[in-house]
Amino acid sequence: MPNNKRKNQGNKNKEVTMTPSNEKDIPIQDYEDDDIEEMQEADLKKLIRTLRSSQKQILELQKSLMDKIENLSRENEILRRNQNETKQLVQQETVIVTEVKNSIDQMKNTIESLTNRMGEAEERILDLQDREQERIQSDQRKEEEIRNLKHIVGNLQDTIKKPNIRVLGVPEGMEREKGLEGLFSEILAENFPGLEKDREILVQEAHRTPNKHDQKRSSPRHVVIKLSTVKHKEKILKCAREKRQITLRGSPIRLTADFSSETLQARREWRDIAQVLREKNCQPRILYPAKLSFVNEGEIKTFHSKQKLKEFVATRPALQKMRKDVLHTETKKHGHQYERR
Repeated sequence: MPNNKRKNQGNKNKEVTMTPSNEKDIPIQDYEDDDIEEMQEADLKKLIRTLRSSQKQILELQKSLMDKIENLSRENEILRRNQNETKQLVQQETVIVTEVKNSIDQMKNTIESLTNRMGEAEERILDLQDREQERIQSDQRKEEEIRNLKHIVGNLQDTIKKPNIRVLGVPEGMEREKGLEGLFSEILAENFPGLEKDREILVQEAHRTPNKHDQKRSSPRHVVIKLSTVKHKEKILKCAREKRQITLRGSPIRLTADFSSETLQARREWRDIAQVLREKNCQPRILYPAKLSFVNEGEIKTFHSKQKLKEFVATRPALQKMRKDVLHTETKKHGHQYERR
């Protein structure tokens, strides 16, 4: 007992709260020094065990609290890090958003600039198209004027050449003896004795065309005879058509009207058609200056252009085969020309 008293002297005037570890609850009591001295050894041991158990529970509780505090600290650290990362992400997103906005603004500016340039380009294109259209119209007017001028010049040339007769096939140099006028008189005497005596038929001018002789040219140059009146020219050509075979000193020659190059080309374009019409007994004739005339169903038809003839043939089933024959002839002709080239 004295030892127990000494051991518990340091616990004087202190209140002790005990929480027993067993299932049965022991009431918490306050012990005074006198009480402790009076306590039995068994009670003291029991009290010590209770105190030790309480101390152990306190330590466990302290440890548990420290673990919780440590966990909270770690969680706080994780939260802090997450907050920092979130802040960084927010900052990065803010930067990205700013960059995207800047890019969008730049794209808008670029699109606006391109739109303006496209508008300017469209205006220029429209202006160029207008100018091109004006140029085309101007060129068309010029071409029309050129065609009209060519037509006028051709008509003037035809008017000037209307009294002329063109003689084809007269050998070069034959005119040295009598001259071209003398040769023409000889042609009239040889082929049309009645006309040769007609003193009203006067030759105003005679020349070869072209003026210069090309040595490489195999055929002789044409002889152009200008008569005093158109009536005499038509009279001679009519006799030539009736006689058909015209000669000079026994050699065949031809007498034709003298036309401008434009009219000659137009007359040449009627030749194939006239040949087919002749085979169909349509009595074709190429009239002055470049008109086609033929007989169809007892009527004489005259055409100034191929287009008018095509429109007429389209309305006449009987002439459809003639059109096919003409196309076949022209195709065959072009093929021969291509082979010669």
